[in-house]
Amino acid sequence: MAQQQLGFESMPTRLIKVTPARLATWTDCPRRYRMTYLDRPTPPRGGAWAHSTLGASVHNALRAFFDLPPERRTPEEATALVRGCWKSEGFAGPEQSAEYRERAQGWVADYVEGLDPGLEPVGLERWVAAPVGTIIAEGRVDRIDERDGELVIVDYKTGRHGLSTDEVRSSQALAMYATAARRTLRRECHTVELHHLPTGEVWQWEHSEATLERHVRRAEETAADLQLAKDTLDAGGDPEILFEARPGRRCAWCDFRRSCPEGQQASAELEPWALLG
Repeated sequence: MAQQQLGFESMPTRLIKVTPARLATWTDCPRRYRMTYLDRPTPPRGGAWAHSTLGASVHNALRAFFDLPPERRTPEEATALVRGCWKSEGFAGPEQSAEYRERAQGWVADYVEGLDPGLEPVGLERWVAAPVGTIIAEGRVDRIDERDGELVIVDYKTGRHGLSTDEVRSSQALAMYATAARRTLRRECHTVELHHLPTGEVWQWEHSEATLERHVRRAEETAADLQLAKDTLDAGGDPEILFEARPGRRCAWCDFRRSCPEGQQASAELEPWALLG
């Protein structure tokens, strides 16, 4: 009754800011979530991973490619951009780095050869954010195109494994990007795509309003769980209980492996280049 008299029943619900990375980290391992986003100082991280370096180099080259005038958007220019963006962190040595740089140059050259040189994306590495339900969905999108008056979410992939229709359909990240992009840019967005550079395959899914809403509801449920754990921690709760470790194969390449005994027992440590193709 006192809350009603004070007007608390009409107070707005606090929206929870989430990115696909935050949600995925919590789902995979609450302890890794705590170490990544809450612990201060942040526990020491492991070194660079070669597959992450490879992916970042390709993403940066494709970002720079669309900054070129259309007449310069050629496979040769794309190859040069990969060389200019290349980093060697995580590779076994100069020979392995050079081998994968050459592979990446071939992937990007083949990919851009199939693009319209006049393509002008609506967004490149574009940050989108929008309140939806009980969350603020946000994140950085590799590329946003416009086709037939609607936005299309494009996500580049450089992993060693091929993709599938099920992966693009079930991707919560892509659905959240579509939801946030349509509100940020005030245009409809239902189509999401994964572009796999090593194979040149493009996997597409067209969401309905119902499927986007299902992804948002899942995100809201996860966000509520992680926010409750954080609030309880702030109130003096036990971090080991609230943010339990979930040991598994991912522990082999977790950045916080050295700070997690359960993770060390779950799997053997990998070399930084082990996840390359």
